[in-house]
Amino acid sequence: MKCFNTAGICIPENNYMADVSDKVGQIVDQYISSGKYFTINRARQYGKTTTLYLLEERLKKDYIVLSLSFESADELFASLYTLAAGLIRKIGRILKAQGIPENICADWQQPISREFPLDDLGQRITELCSSCDKGVVLMIDEVDKSSDNQIFLSFLGLLREKYLNQLKGQGKTFHSVILAGVYDVKNLKLKLHPEAESKYNSPWNVAVDFEVDMSLSVEEIASMLQDYESDWHTGMDIAGMSEVLYEYTSGYPFLVSRLCQIMAQERGTCWNRQTFQNAVRELLRVSNSLFDDMGKKLAEYPELKEMVYGILFQGKKYAYESENHRIRIGEMFGFLKESQGTVSISNRIFEMKLYNLLLSEVETDGRII
Repeated sequence: MKCFNTAGICIPENNYMADVSDKVGQIVDQYISSGKYFTINRARQYGKTTTLYLLEERLKKDYIVLSLSFESADELFASLYTLAAGLIRKIGRILKAQGIPENICADWQQPISREFPLDDLGQRITELCSSCDKGVVLMIDEVDKSSDNQIFLSFLGLLREKYLNQLKGQGKTFHSVILAGVYDVKNLKLKLHPEAESKYNSPWNVAVDFEVDMSLSVEEIASMLQDYESDWHTGMDIAGMSEVLYEYTSGYPFLVSRLCQIMAQERGTCWNRQTFQNAVRELLRVSNSLFDDMGKKLAEYPELKEMVYGILFQGKKYAYESENHRIRIGEMFGFLKESQGTVSISNRIFEMKLYNLLLSEVETDGRII
């Protein structure tokens, strides 16, 4: 039996989920088909991993897809050699699983040079992409987990160099590269060494801006509710419930799914305004990974916390400027958005949660910063 899922990848066969096939098609048509390199950087639990899964399923027919994650890959970044050797191992397994001819797999998995590991890896990529009869697409999820590492920057530099060389007709490389994470890899504030000053890196300036709206529309939310209603026949007003879910969440995927998950706890119960309000109260009352991360990010970025406090408690109006560091950070974490030229909280659920959180801090600590 299907269920609503708020942890990990959503699988269409197992989970009630919005029909985002149009979004996936847009990514394929506008970015992958034309060989673009790009980064999907969105806030936590915004559907990035599920989107990559759906993309992979969509692309398998026409491309060789190398889907990796840096979620638990700290050991890869111990040295340039461990990075190159680790990628050879991980990609080698994927190639075998996809039925790539044995001779191509064997050539890919030859021992890597210890003296010049990245150069050797680069040559291996060229040979792989030249040998395959389909374009090779590289996807890396959770790419920002190791992005404060010089070795990671060297890896991005390798991908950039090979991309530019391919444009000049000097060797083949990946048809398209997709990096997914919370932070924008093109403009990521880094500390490469404890004694080094923070700086912005741009080894990924070959990437195009990713402009697909990842939030769920009213229609996409309705497609999920229709799937649920077909199984449970609650008699809900699908159009009305979709509207109110969007009104409170602005289509933030985790919030939409979590509210539905709460309302679905009593199978067959009719979903109405009262059911929804009860779910909102339950969502705000119980801790979850998204709200936990919200508190951590406010503690980590006190200047962002001060801005949020000013908006919610002091009625301050901040003119929207996308290059402002505080605003950029707030948008990246999904807390802030632009509304009629000013900065506002991104949705009503976040408004309520941030208000409750900051009010509690004022009451218990007597201060906000």
